[in-house]
Amino acid sequence: MGTDYYRLDDLLTDEEREIRDRVRAFTDDEVIPVINDYWAREEFPFELVPKLAALNVMGGTIKGYGCPGMSAVATGLVGMELARGDSSFNTFFGVHSALAMTTVGMLGSEDQKQRWLPGMARLDLIGAFGLTEPLHGSDAVALETSAHRQGDHYLLNGTKRWIGNASFADVVIIWARDDDGNVGGFVVEKGTPGFEAVVMKGKTAKRAVWQAEINLRDVRIPVENRLAGARTFRDTAEVLRASRYVVAWEAVGHALAGYEIALAYAKERTQFGKPIASYQLVQNKLTRMLAELTSMQCLCFRLSQLQAEAKLTDGMASLAKMNNAIKARQILAEARDILGGNGILLDYHVARHQVDIEAVVTYEGTDSIQSLIVGREITGISAISR
Repeated sequence: MGTDYYRLDDLLTDEEREIRDRVRAFTDDEVIPVINDYWAREEFPFELVPKLAALNVMGGTIKGYGCPGMSAVATGLVGMELARGDSSFNTFFGVHSALAMTTVGMLGSEDQKQRWLPGMARLDLIGAFGLTEPLHGSDAVALETSAHRQGDHYLLNGTKRWIGNASFADVVIIWARDDDGNVGGFVVEKGTPGFEAVVMKGKTAKRAVWQAEINLRDVRIPVENRLAGARTFRDTAEVLRASRYVVAWEAVGHALAGYEIALAYAKERTQFGKPIASYQLVQNKLTRMLAELTSMQCLCFRLSQLQAEAKLTDGMASLAKMNNAIKARQILAEARDILGGNGILLDYHVARHQVDIEAVVTYEGTDSIQSLIVGREITGISAISR
């Protein structure tokens, strides 16, 4: 049974299994063997981008425009398997596919979809998603970046922070407040004057993906670069809900890596004359890790079904992200403990996952904010001021 203790594989379609296995093979053969060095040097593995493109998974559930039109379950499985290999590279994928492409797919006009999605599906165009600002993370609805209409153009001014891929992206979606006070999505294309993205250094998590601080100084873009369906922050929230279920799957990938590594290590590592897997304390840890992992898998499977049926609510997505990120953190802590001193060595991969999960706990909404979104939905009372 391995890591699929409740046989969820039996519920997958042949296509979903094939997609999962294809991405798993890519992760095992291409990502894991090289990622530690990139992670240690804070360098992005550009060599892997064309290999990822060949998997034909960009765009997830989007149909047409060169996108694969995968099921919601398959889309989640892709994120899980990439995260099982490395969270940094999965973040590159998630920002491009689950955020930037999903935004264009959900909120773009037909012309805008035709203009950008085919190139993004091939990874000829790389996307980024600029929402967070230095002073506005959890309260992103209060963003201060402005979009001033000037004839047939908009002038963008402001600052964004923690924006993955932005330093080399071809298409950056900037969320800004227009002259009427409404929040909209504005596409800034590579080379536009006034746009500056500086890579943030000194991270202790997700070191192999480049997040940037963006400065926008009178960035002039044509009116047709405003996404047609992005007129209020509610539209932004729709994109975040759609991407949040993929982050819940990402957390499963981290937990899966920790459990697989710990189980294999416990069977091979000998102390006091026998494998440490034979000791009751270790078996208890492994059992509890598997219990948490299995509950995370079941939750995500149902979550994806709800997404496919258009029944997913903000609270449902937040509950899964909150639960799975915290459970993954616990599983990785146990995995590091089982590995003993070797657990802090990059060669064993657990330490990288353990620090990377800290970013997952925080981004796409912190643990506390997710709980308040769920609380608002189950009580009908908002504890958030805005």
